[in-house]
Amino acid sequence: MSTTLAKKETVSRKWYILDAAGKPMGRTAAQAAVLLRGKHKPTYTPNVDCGDFVIIINAEQAVLTGKKLEQKMYRRHSGWVGGLKEVQYKRLMAEKPEFAMQLAVKGMMAKNNLDRLAMTRLRIFKGAVHKHEAQKPTAWTQE
Repeated sequence: MSTTLAKKETVSRKWYILDAAGKPMGRTAAQAAVLLRGKHKPTYTPNVDCGDFVIIINAEQAVLTGKKLEQKMYRRHSGWVGGLKEVQYKRLMAEKPEFAMQLAVKGMMAKNNLDRLAMTRLRIFKGAVHKHEAQKPTAWTQE
């Protein structure tokens, strides 16, 4: 028996929907990372981008457990002295829940070229309405 290795030309991609309503943000992000990377497929090959497209809906209804809303901070730095900007996740979830979910998924991915490419197949929407009905996405049930 030989091992099947996927090739870039033979990869078939599907569209999946993840509903984040009432679910922990980290669990939804971890499941999205698995789908984007293609680790759920039996033909997974580490050096080939064989992941699927992922649509995350209801990002504003994702739950942060514990005291993360008050204590967790999103930080960025301009590179200049005193250029640290901090935003509390309570404010980030109220103003830009799509960005907060994108940060969570990005944190779950490995840091290499394949996963940067896989992040381009991620679509996040604030509410339940999305614009990808033409791709006929199937709902992914989270374990």
